[in-house]
Amino acid sequence: MTKIPTHHFIYGTLIDYITGEELTDTDDERFRQDLSKMMVEELGYAKEELEPRCFIESLFSTQFVRSNIELAVSLKEHGKKFLIIRYGPGSLVSRERSAIAAARVLEKEYRIPLAVVTNGRDAELLDTATGKVLATGMEAIPSRSQAEEMFAELKFLDPPEGKKREGELRILNAFDLEICCRSF
Repeated sequence: MTKIPTHHFIYGTLIDYITGEELTDTDDERFRQDLSKMMVEELGYAKEELEPRCFIESLFSTQFVRSNIELAVSLKEHGKKFLIIRYGPGSLVSRERSAIAAARVLEKEYRIPLAVVTNGRDAELLDTATGKVLATGMEAIPSRSQAEEMFAELKFLDPPEGKKREGELRILNAFDLEICCRSF
C-alpha cells in the first residue's frame, strides 16, 4: 500500500476499479476511482486500455520527486498511449505545463500527443506539442469513439533528448515537489 502524506484523510482501504488491487482510501483516491469508472462505463474504454498510477521520477538539487499520472490511455488496436490524465485539486492552468512535460517524457519511444488536467469538477484537454488548450469541461475528455476518430490525426513526435528531456524533467520536479508534508 502507498504511503500517504499526513494531511490526507484516510478512510481505510478500497479496491482499485481497474486492477483489483487494494489501495489506501482517500478523497483523492476516490476521485481517481470515479475517473476510472467514467472512462469505462461512460466513455467506452476497456479496462485494459487504461494504465493507472504511472509515474516519472526525477532528482535535481537533492530534491527527489515522483510525478504521478492518474491514467495513461491507449487504444488496443494501436498499442500506443495517446493520452494521459493528471488530477489535482485547485486551478487547472497551474497544472498544464507539468502535464505537458509528463506526456513528453513518459514513453521512451515517442511523445504522448494529448494530456488532460482535471480537478474533479473541470478539465482541460491539451495538445502536448503546442501546449494549446483544445477543449474545456469534463466533456473535453475524449470518449473511445472520439479517440478512434482522432487517432489518425495525432502526431506521435520523437521524445525530447539530452537537455530538452532534462528540461521537461526539471519542470516536473519543480511543479510536483510537495513541501507541505515534509519534515524539516
